[in-house]
Amino acid sequence: MTARHVPPSRHVLPSPHVSPSRNVGPSRRLRPVAALAVAAALALGGCAASPEADGGQDGGRDAGQSASKRSGPAPQVKPGTAYVPEPVTSKMAGGFLVLVNAGDEDDRLVSVTSDLSDDVQLHRTVDNRMEQVDSMKVPAGGELALTRGGNHLMFMGLTRTPAEGDRVSLELRFEKSDPITLDVPVEAKNHAPHSHS
Repeated sequence: MTARHVPPSRHVLPSPHVSPSRNVGPSRRLRPVAALAVAAALALGGCAASPEADGGQDGGRDAGQSASKRSGPAPQVKPGTAYVPEPVTSKMAGGFLVLVNAGDEDDRLVSVTSDLSDDVQLHRTVDNRMEQVDSMKVPAGGELALTRGGNHLMFMGLTRTPAEGDRVSLELRFEKSDPITLDVPVEAKNHAPHSHS
């Protein structure tokens, strides 16, 4: 069998970030546009972009990576801690919960998806200022608390305005563990959960 030479497409420009043997699909060509849109949204939203919530290594996961990379127990949501307060505007809402990691291996919360928004962001609060981060550490033998005034979820561009008593679905995605799916209650605007120890 002889190899046949196939001329490169005239519509695809070579990129210094992609090897010549790989095809450059639409998602690669749109990344600069998407990055510009995210930067503009952050500037308008008053949040500064920061790679992570604890200054460690980047916890992002490529779409092709497998989720189950843990040998011990995966992080779990502490019962009674997950809720979304009824939002005060129709444009955004906060989300709160506590993740417990009983294992001996750190993990990272890398993204959240929801039926409430196509843009769920991880935020940390530093000096009374919110910053969007790419991931948050769930320490071995410890917990990650997403609470009012601290680290939290932000639902941007709401698909609906939930009212107290409604439910919101969430999927938490991790660097090493399988995703966790939750059905979270919408509580009163001023809801303050009881301390769970």
